[in-house]
Amino acid sequence: MGKKVAVAFVHGMGSHDKDFANEFMGRILDQCEPTCGTDVIVRPVHWSPAMQNKEEELLRRLKRSDQSMSWMPIRKMLIDLLADALAYQITATDRRMYDEIHARFAGTLARLAREAGADAPLCIVAHSLGAIIASNFIYDLQYDSVDKPLITEIVRASMADTPLERGETLTKLYTLGNPLALWSLRYQDFGLPIRVPSPPPAFRETHPQIVSEWINIYDQDDVIGFPLKTLNAAYGEAVTADEQINVGGLVEFWNPGSHTEYDNSQRVINLIAAGIIQTWQTVNA
Repeated sequence: MGKKVAVAFVHGMGSHDKDFANEFMGRILDQCEPTCGTDVIVRPVHWSPAMQNKEEELLRRLKRSDQSMSWMPIRKMLIDLLADALAYQITATDRRMYDEIHARFAGTLARLAREAGADAPLCIVAHSLGAIIASNFIYDLQYDSVDKPLITEIVRASMADTPLERGETLTKLYTLGNPLALWSLRYQDFGLPIRVPSPPPAFRETHPQIVSEWINIYDQDDVIGFPLKTLNAAYGEAVTADEQINVGGLVEFWNPGSHTEYDNSQRVINLIAAGIIQTWQTVNA
């Protein structure tokens, strides 16, 4: 048994049960196990329950309306999907959903710190809106300061003071079907990306051979996922590669349905598993 690698998996839009990551991450672990044994610890960031009560209450109130509405199943689907992205936003008077989702993220990193080690290298795999959440959460960790506090007490209550929980051991980021290019419209010159690896030098100094990377995977037919490197010079430097990978079966590979098929792509699984294996080999050299 060697030193462990921590992996956090963040789901995308819509409701997900607590076992949402089992199949996808199980296939990645199958690739890692011959080399890494049981030293890869994967835990999900299951954030969708934070949204469910609010979305269900919205549906209840809409059903009480005396105004007729057609296509209710499709309306419900849109609420289940689009409302996540809308409710996650910070407003001038309310940031409860943002903080509650980030508290769940912090709780997953706390669990990984306990199970993999407080200074274990951290890999994050994030799909769709989950990539936005991962980017925002890591950004807040990296740019939090006394002069500009970004981590609220709600989130900090789910954290302990370990390098992994502070995001300092982040070494690999894999974003799948990532709409961050659309999110960047909110910021001047399309914003400032997170840094992979995280900027504090301590982890890099103790692991100088480790290869850090941010691989942004998208399918050219996925209208939600976009490349990132050409957004601006900062993204060009921060993102290691935009990888165009065709995903999906006969029904999905040629159309926007590909957005939900990254977890079924052997190329995606091989790419992520190779990065995790390289990280494990480096810390156990």
